[in-house]
Amino acid sequence: MVGDGDVRRQADVTLGWTVLPITENIAVPLAEFEWQYARSGGPGGQNVNKVSSKAVLRWAMATSPSVPPEVKARMVAAHPSHVTTEGEFFITSQTYRDQERNREACLTKLAAMLRKAATPPTPRKKTKPSKSSKKRRLADKKHNSSRKSERKVGGED
Repeated sequence: MVGDGDVRRQADVTLGWTVLPITENIAVPLAEFEWQYARSGGPGGQNVNKVSSKAVLRWAMATSPSVPPEVKARMVAAHPSHVTTEGEFFITSQTYRDQERNREACLTKLAAMLRKAATPPTPRKKTKPSKSSKKRRLADKKHNSSRKSERKVGGED
């Protein structure tokens, strides 16, 4: 039985993985993850008060050699609320009633976040307005100016 706050470092035997595959070039060993379990606030009825089904995944991302530095930087920028001051990245899941499915949900969330951070952002291409759009803009400005000037009363005393 797992008590509150128990920490386990282990490979995920149920999925048969020893690494968490992210992309073709990036895979994080499951030995780098630290698991904590707590009582969940999610579904479970009376069972929720007895079983620690909430899974908390902690990963020392700052010291991990598995992920390139630029991906780490994009992860921190995209998900600052998931990073502690010590550089640990943490994810929780309490969606399901059992611990194993919550563990799988944590791993799936992390993999999705890393996959998104692994793709570099596309640089913005500078564009110039076309000649016709410039003419249209100037014509609209002239029209609005003339409309406003017509509102003025001509005789100031």
